[in-house]
Amino acid sequence: MFTQQDHYFMARALKLARKGLYTTHPNPRVGCVIVKDNEILTEGWHQKAGGPHAEAHAIYQSSEPLSGATVYVTLEPCSHQGRTPPCTDALIETGVSRVVIAAADPNPRVNGNGRKQLRQANIEVQIGLLEQQARELNKGFFSLHEKQRPWVRLKTAASLDGRTAMASGESQWITSKLARADGHRFRAQSSAVLTGVNTVVADDPQLTARLDGIERQPIRVILDSNLRTPTTAKIFDQSSEVLVFTCQSATKGKASELKKAGASIIHLPSDSGRLNLSDVLDTLAAMEINEIHVEAGQTLTGQFIKQNLADEVLIYFAPTLLGEDARGMFTIPNLNKLSQQKRICWHDQRMVGDDLRLLVRFID
Repeated sequence: MFTQQDHYFMARALKLARKGLYTTHPNPRVGCVIVKDNEILTEGWHQKAGGPHAEAHAIYQSSEPLSGATVYVTLEPCSHQGRTPPCTDALIETGVSRVVIAAADPNPRVNGNGRKQLRQANIEVQIGLLEQQARELNKGFFSLHEKQRPWVRLKTAASLDGRTAMASGESQWITSKLARADGHRFRAQSSAVLTGVNTVVADDPQLTARLDGIERQPIRVILDSNLRTPTTAKIFDQSSEVLVFTCQSATKGKASELKKAGASIIHLPSDSGRLNLSDVLDTLAAMEINEIHVEAGQTLTGQFIKQNLADEVLIYFAPTLLGEDARGMFTIPNLNKLSQQKRICWHDQRMVGDDLRLLVRFID
C-alpha cells in the first residue's frame, strides 16, 4: 500500500512534528512534507496554538506551484474554522493530487470529515502510514478525546532496591544531574505538572522545566484537600499558572491568602475528606490539559495506580541501595492476592549517565 519513499517522507514529517514537542499545547504536534517527483517542494510544522497548522505553514513557505503534489501529514487535516482556517480548504486550493495521513484526528469535529472533504475534491487520500508513531507523539491529545481524560505519567527516582527517600524524608539527590535534566524534558512536554501538598511542604519544589530555550512552562497543579500549601512556597514564582485543588469545606481565609500569592483555587466536593482523583482529571480535561506529569509522594502516586488512573511510570534507577527503612516508590493498599497485581509492560529502557531510565505502561 505504501512505498519506501512514502515511509521516508512520512518519517520526515514526524521529525518535523517533534519540533513542537514543548510548544503546541493544547494542540497536537503535527508535521507536513509536500513532495513532487520524489523531491521535497516545501515542509512545515505546527509551532504553537493560534499559529498556522503544519499544512498551512508548509504551503505559505512554498515558492513553487504545488499542483499534482503529494502531501505527507502526521494527523488528519482539520476541516473546520477554529483560530485558523480549515487546512482542507488550503490543500484543495493548491491542487495537490494525493494526501497521505499517519493518523486520524480523534477530535469529533475533524475525525473523518477532513478525509471526506479531500476525497470530495477528487484528491486521493491514504491513511495509516506510521500511525503508531504519530499517536505516540500526541498520546495526551488522543487520550483526551478517546478516554475523555488526560494522559497521566507518574515520575519517580529510586535506588536499585526501590527506595525514593530515607526514612527522615531526605532525598536530594539519589539520581545524577543528567537524570534530573532528562526529567525536566518530560516536564516540558507536559501540559501540567501535578503534585500533592505533602510534597510542597516537605520539599518546596518549583516544578518548572529548567531547560535552555523553553518558552512555555507547564501549569503547576497542587492537590491540597485542606489548604495547607504555604503562601511562601517556591511554586508561586510566577513562571506559570498554579492551580490548587481543594475540597468545598476548605477555609475561605486561607483560599484568599493563596489567591494573593498567585494561585487559582478550584473547589471540588469532598470524597471522605479527600479530593476525588477522577474529578480532578475531569476538571483538568475540561481545561484542555491533555498530558499530566505527576511528581508526588508514594501515597498519591499509589492512589493513581490503585484507581487505574495512571497510564505510564517514568522511573530513574540509581546504582545505589538505601535499605529497608527507606521510603518506597508507591503505597498501594489492599493488594492481598497475586490476582490483584497491576500488570505493566516495558515501553522504553535506556541509560542516562550512570542511571537506568525505565518507561513502563499499564496494561488495560
